[in-house]
Amino acid sequence: MNLRGRNKVTPEFNMSSMTDIVFLLLIFFMLASTLVTTNAIDILLPKASGKTENKKSVAVSITKDLRYYIDQKLVGESMLENQLVSALAGQDKPTVVLRAEKSVPVDNVVKVMDIANRNKFKVILAVKPNN
Repeated sequence: MNLRGRNKVTPEFNMSSMTDIVFLLLIFFMLASTLVTTNAIDILLPKASGKTENKKSVAVSITKDLRYYIDQKLVGESMLENQLVSALAGQDKPTVVLRAEKSVPVDNVVKVMDIANRNKFKVILAVKPNN
């Protein structure tokens, strides 16, 4: 009397289809990541060996034609202090990341630093790392 079943399950597993799927996903994400663009203001930062910390803060950008942006929002020079104070209200350690293009005169950079000093904000100067 033969009690064994006729259908035998082989314990082998073929990984070729799984590797094909992994490679297809890898190619898809590599192509999709090149299509992603960031909504940022294009500024040429000065080079330095430091590193900009990226915490919860407000970015103030100054372009070469002396336009002021607070987190990518165009702000007039006369309204800069009021907008900064309202943007940083309620934070326990208010921090301003100052992103000034390298051709911006020092007077304009010092103006933002003076506003931060009067209101007791910490200022971080954003730079482009030396490579």
